[in-house]
Amino acid sequence: MSEELLINISPMESRVAVLDNGILGEIYIERHHKLGLVGNIYLGTVVRVLPGMQAAFVDIGQSRTAFLHVNDMQREPRPAAKSSKVEKTDDERTIIEATANDLAITPPVVISTQNTEVVPVSKTLIQHRLHESQRILVQVTKDQLGSKGARLTTNISLPSRYLVYLPSSEHIGISQRIDGEEERTRLKTELASLMQTVNLKGGLIARTAAERVPVDKLEEDIYYLLQLWRTICARRQEMKSNQSSELIYQELSLPLRSIRDLVHADTEKVIIDNAQIYEQVRCFAKEFVPFVYDRIVHYTAEQSLFDVHRVEDDLRDALKRRVDLKSGGYLIIDQTEAMTTIDVNTGSFVGGRSLEDTVYKTNLEATHAIARQLRLRNLGGIIILDFIDMLEQQHKDDILESLQSQLVQDYAKTKITQVSELGLVEMTRKRTRESLGQQLCEPCSTCQGRGFVKTAETVCFEIFREIMRCARTYNSPKKFTVVAHAAVIDLLLTSESDTVADLEYLLGRVITFDVENLYTQEQYDIVLD
Repeated sequence: MSEELLINISPMESRVAVLDNGILGEIYIERHHKLGLVGNIYLGTVVRVLPGMQAAFVDIGQSRTAFLHVNDMQREPRPAAKSSKVEKTDDERTIIEATANDLAITPPVVISTQNTEVVPVSKTLIQHRLHESQRILVQVTKDQLGSKGARLTTNISLPSRYLVYLPSSEHIGISQRIDGEEERTRLKTELASLMQTVNLKGGLIARTAAERVPVDKLEEDIYYLLQLWRTICARRQEMKSNQSSELIYQELSLPLRSIRDLVHADTEKVIIDNAQIYEQVRCFAKEFVPFVYDRIVHYTAEQSLFDVHRVEDDLRDALKRRVDLKSGGYLIIDQTEAMTTIDVNTGSFVGGRSLEDTVYKTNLEATHAIARQLRLRNLGGIIILDFIDMLEQQHKDDILESLQSQLVQDYAKTKITQVSELGLVEMTRKRTRESLGQQLCEPCSTCQGRGFVKTAETVCFEIFREIMRCARTYNSPKKFTVVAHAAVIDLLLTSESDTVADLEYLLGRVITFDVENLYTQEQYDIVLD
């Protein structure tokens, strides 16, 4: 599979598009006035400790205080029977590698099942570890989402091209995407040896890009991370005690993060439409990702880079509720506060052999579209997939297998359940930043995000009830003037004209109408004259 990276720079924002065989697979957008926080390290101040939630709110200088849960705090060590670095098999621990889901590092989680060397966090209460006004070094793992503040951790992690350095850990981990046992063993051995040579305290995770990388490149990464950590520690010591919060380390800009995290052997080109960023990216690639240096291209044509590759069209389609399939079927994608639902429909596809075969083919095609839309729209949290009901168990198994194979390309961690009795597939996808819709859109000012408005007929009946209520309350008005949207006034003067005449006769008062084009269909006023 060929892959291209398109980097579009404007005075307002930076955008990175990932094209898989010429088709938009992922899009990353960073507004220059609203940079993402994920990966940033702050010296924050504890504002409030909540024992009932085992969490704390920390001021990091943003509009909302950030959230720190006790499970995201450093584990306190305890004496172990064996050496402090005990190698465990892959079945004995689960390592979630930080990936380019948000083009920043999310600290990995390490869970041991035997020979445990740390005290479980659940046994250490947060009120015994933090107090108000305490200054604490934290890293952002989730951006602000809606009304929720950023999510924090005290388990600092620093990324490079091939490695992730974990100052507070004592483990050497290998990305789960590296399958070969021989390669995994080589990386563990070489990393352990290099850490001992440079006297590096802490832990390391070999990222997917580290596969088959020579030891001298790994050593360069280790020296880079060691120097970066020393710089952070020195800056931490320089901070003044009277400051409530301070940015200690800021993640790389979007173009540089994309080179560090997204580029791999299958990347054929990196096309950049800004001369200054082109030079910055080339310098960065020459030092950290040299194999891609000759693949970086400066785009100078007059037509927009994203227009040439139809990225703008795909972006507009990605904000639509309906996604059409080539066969004639379609998906309906609805995103809510609690979850995202994706409904599969046959549409105009009628198949050929039987109903079961038609349903099976539609569902199979939908798995490809669903996997792409999850990445493109960056949908996260709980996701419910409503496939068309299938009778044969083999077809259900094939659909799940197809979906899982398509999600292999997804950098975000996903988990899929079996088909339920109701024919639903439940899944989760790790969410660390806003979805595409949340980033580019806002709730409709007319319907307040409901997705629908009251009909003109409903508003007419509300107006009739309000007029009768006013007539009973106020005896003095001789005339009522209804000010409303044009569609409502038209209905009152046509279909509902008989009702208006009856109401005038009943109340003994005149009712007049004025159109206000600035009103929405649900807005109206009744003026008493």
